[in-house]
Amino acid sequence: MTTLSSTPPLTDATPPTFEGWRADGILSVDDLSDADIAYLFALCDFYAPFVAAGAPPPRRLEGKTQVNLFYENSTRTNLSFEIAGKKLGADVLNVPVAASSVNKGEALVDTAQTLDAMGAAVMVIRHGERGAQARLADRLGARIVNGGDGAAEHPTQALLDAATLRTAFGRIEGLTIAICGDVRHSRVAGSNARLLARLGAQLRFVGPPPLMPADGDFADAPRFDRLDDGLAGVDVAMALRIQSERMDGTDAQAAAAGYFDAYGLTHARLDAVAPNAKVMHPGPMNRGVEIDGALADDPARSLILAQVFHGVPMRMAVLDAVVNRGA
Repeated sequence: MTTLSSTPPLTDATPPTFEGWRADGILSVDDLSDADIAYLFALCDFYAPFVAAGAPPPRRLEGKTQVNLFYENSTRTNLSFEIAGKKLGADVLNVPVAASSVNKGEALVDTAQTLDAMGAAVMVIRHGERGAQARLADRLGARIVNGGDGAAEHPTQALLDAATLRTAFGRIEGLTIAICGDVRHSRVAGSNARLLARLGAQLRFVGPPPLMPADGDFADAPRFDRLDDGLAGVDVAMALRIQSERMDGTDAQAAAAGYFDAYGLTHARLDAVAPNAKVMHPGPMNRGVEIDGALADDPARSLILAQVFHGVPMRMAVLDAVVNRGA
């Protein structure tokens, strides 16, 4: 994977510090100051060589308990947080929600407070309700990291996507990035639109009008309902899957019908209007729906596995920062 070859060599076992860290947790990218974001990038850059080399990093969470509490399905986010915590020396507990007291009717707040009382230092929580984590913030001693709340935000995905872009392009400022597909129902789109715009990228949304953001949301980003128009001249095309679980069955079927023909990313479409563009996808990926498999697997064009890679060092950075507060 070409993006990993630029990972800096292992030179120093002392992570950077930052006395100005302010965030008690990360519920939204808006919780982070510009300096906080810069520190997370510095920590990610520090941890990435350890991950790439398979070398043990400093055990910055030794003796701390990390709880991953996921009420919705996850592969990349859950596992990368588990790997990140274990690499840092944390005792990582993945709560089996399907086999827990949640199935006896226990509310999120009671489950979270129970885990907090057991001594959790940090909780990574995914929940289907918008703002679910925010409602816990004042009731828990543990730091809360938002692993996805409904269709609202997924801040650590945006951070790892930004880290991937920094590695691939050496910058984010000035890049033109098209977020393509089901933007309306995507928490990834919500966080990326906030963060990448702050970092100086030029954003645009591409997709069927019913799947575009609500009127008034991200008003500065132009919208395109024709794929070729939306991709023209972009540096990056970020594909999103259709979030059928957030629609009723009829709407989901209507959105999927003919989607690939109209909006699926392929070599031919990119070559025609953006021959040097890279492609991204936060996963899970539906080949032959939002992106052609040959394009997704093309190491010269695809940053998808680089996104997966950066998920581990960036989430190590997040856990380190929120628990140790930059010290």
